[in-house]
Amino acid sequence: MRPKTPSLFLSVLPIVFTIGLLFVQIALFDSFIPHIPLVLGVALTSMIGVSLNYTWKDLEKGLFQVVSVALPSVAILLMVGCIIGLWIASGTVPTIIYFGLKVLSPQLFLAAAMVLCAVVSVSLGTSWGTTATIGLALMGIGEGFGVPMYWTAGAVVSGAFFGDKVSPLSDTTNLAPAVTGTAVFDHIKNMMPTTVPAFIIALIVYVFAGFYVIDLSQVSFEKIALFTQQLNSDFMISIWVLLPALVVLVMALKRIQPLPCLFAGALSGAVVAMVAQGESIKSLFAYSFSGFVYTTSVPELSSLLNRGGMESMSWVILLVLIALGFGGALEKIGAMATILQSLKRLIGSFASLQITATLTSVCLNLISGDPYLSIALPGRMYKDAYDDLGYDRLNLARGIEEGGTLVSPLVPWNAGGAFVITALGLNIFNGQLENLWFIPLAILCWLSPLIGMVYAVFGLFSPKANVLKEVS
Repeated sequence: MRPKTPSLFLSVLPIVFTIGLLFVQIALFDSFIPHIPLVLGVALTSMIGVSLNYTWKDLEKGLFQVVSVALPSVAILLMVGCIIGLWIASGTVPTIIYFGLKVLSPQLFLAAAMVLCAVVSVSLGTSWGTTATIGLALMGIGEGFGVPMYWTAGAVVSGAFFGDKVSPLSDTTNLAPAVTGTAVFDHIKNMMPTTVPAFIIALIVYVFAGFYVIDLSQVSFEKIALFTQQLNSDFMISIWVLLPALVVLVMALKRIQPLPCLFAGALSGAVVAMVAQGESIKSLFAYSFSGFVYTTSVPELSSLLNRGGMESMSWVILLVLIALGFGGALEKIGAMATILQSLKRLIGSFASLQITATLTSVCLNLISGDPYLSIALPGRMYKDAYDDLGYDRLNLARGIEEGGTLVSPLVPWNAGGAFVITALGLNIFNGQLENLWFIPLAILCWLSPLIGMVYAVFGLFSPKANVLKEVS
């Protein structure tokens, strides 16, 4: 029999069911393990698909077809896990922590962390690489200053994903104009009116928090001295051990693809670990797979530096695959199309179109778990609507990147969110739910799309067709 189109109720039912289970975990069980609710969401979607005359073969094909899209991201996750272990062993991360504790002011730390991550992320074109390396080191500096983890994580995420959004080297910054048929540098230029104010406001908030919100009056300089002494005792602290970071930076600036860049960073980290820190090849194999092993009398340092390895990414990879499978199943039974068509009916003006496109990307981040899908689907779906209203597709490119790239780290079961939580050691999945506060504290990530939607309502910085191109 011919498969039937699902109603709007049946289309949203698995989504509401799954998100409801996720919140029940937090509210009633004080835990957060999103894998099982997502698996149950896949099961419910499959049952609805069968009731609509889809065969299991159809559903299986749709599920695994979308999962296959994640394989490049899985490869990057594995390599990032490898880099974390090797860059700790090489002394790269400990050296950044050491000099950070020596140079940075506790009150200005959050603002400095955001700016540093932004600069590195613009240079590398990857928020994930920035978060896992510089971000991890900044978590150690914040620990030394006594700054709550969720504040540090919020500043790191704001800076790292700012860079990912505006860097011409970023894959998502290239994806958004590609699916909307616009030019990359026109796209970056058109994002400045939302990105720059959001960056400045976030920076002001972090400075204010450093001086007036977070109690840093009791900063223990003895603790900071203990941190630096212990690091100096256990690692060779030198500017030369920053070579792996320089290798990745140079390759990124030469526009070499992320995976070769990360592999070179891991390989150079292994070489520095052997030469500078005296590590054996056997140990480096173990660090690459299982993570660095560090035992010291300073428990905060032990907790921070005992991490990394490909194995540490298995939790994230499994979550990403299940979330993508859920999105693939929804797409296969026609639920995605039904929801999107229903959203298109709400469009009556440019403001409603821009807000709908941005929120569609946000919703797809919640549903599919994949930032790329949250950019590609609405980019293809809404571009003709902008032509019909006489507005430049650059507005669409900005909306879907802000709802896609920037919102992804704010969704814990999304690829971006799960990666951030794991790489920064927030331990939300192990019961430290207070660290979920990093989501509202990643100020730039939610403020930028909000500013974009406000602009749309008032018609500000919303170029009409060909206007921006003529000015350029």
